[in-house]
Amino acid sequence: MNPPEPAHPSSPPGKIAIAINPAASFGRTRNAGYHAAGHFRDAGWDVVVLEADSYDSLRQLVDETLGARAKVEALVVVGGDGMVHLGVNALAGLDIPLGIVPSGTGNDVARLLEVPLQDTAAACSHIVAALGAGGRWMDIGRVTAAGGTCTYFAGVLSAGFDAAVNERANTWRWPRGKSRYNLAMLRELGSFRQIEYTVTADHRTWRQPALLISVANGQFIGGGMRITPDASPDDGWLDLFVVKPLSRIRFLAVFPKVFAGKHTSHPAVDITRVRKVRLEAENVVAYADGERIAALPIDVDIVPGGLRVLA
Repeated sequence: MNPPEPAHPSSPPGKIAIAINPAASFGRTRNAGYHAAGHFRDAGWDVVVLEADSYDSLRQLVDETLGARAKVEALVVVGGDGMVHLGVNALAGLDIPLGIVPSGTGNDVARLLEVPLQDTAAACSHIVAALGAGGRWMDIGRVTAAGGTCTYFAGVLSAGFDAAVNERANTWRWPRGKSRYNLAMLRELGSFRQIEYTVTADHRTWRQPALLISVANGQFIGGGMRITPDASPDDGWLDLFVVKPLSRIRFLAVFPKVFAGKHTSHPAVDITRVRKVRLEAENVVAYADGERIAALPIDVDIVPGGLRVLA
């Protein structure tokens, strides 16, 4: 079933909620949230700025705001993929669109949606134009962990070497951007060993030794690595990305090709279109949109048209 046609904003413009990354306290992006609020006010919108001391508190504030009687016509998140993750999980299944002002480290979901990066004014203009057009619908991934807890993601879920790199990189404050991910990868590579997975994809089960497995709704991880270059966020499919065991030297030879999406012909790389995946392995934690999700086993499926975005 196709999602309903989005309602166009009222004239004059209505109310926008802007959620600001609680960790945005340094660098050139520290005031991006306030600059964005000013841009939307100048465009005639009534702006509610949402701030909190922690992600958990901000998540609660966002949920309270969306549930209030005063109608919010859009939620705009200011930050990186972690803030996008917060917005996706607040809005999944709702007819309230998500706008992104990217000012984080990776910005992979914004990159997927072709939102201007590291340019607050351009990103806000992009959102205002999309509001006028009603936005677009995109698929989202759904992760079901032990106990039945569900989490949604917009970009890529990782469970393996790349998730371990994420875990290490998240403990560092410097450097920022993809160089932090690259350095964490080199540190992790020295001790990482292949993982023995059990994979069930669309009712077929097999054992899979691999360095990593990702389940992608989008193309990018790690600040611009195009791991699944043909993935589309609105085709109703997930891309199952597998890197089979490689020596360190061969892995380092393949790695630079990932940023241009030129790695897909390598014999150790396998990409398969699926709608539902179950991943099982010992001592492996899954990340999605750069955020820690749950230990394996997990089930991942696609929710077609599950989110409206201002892009």
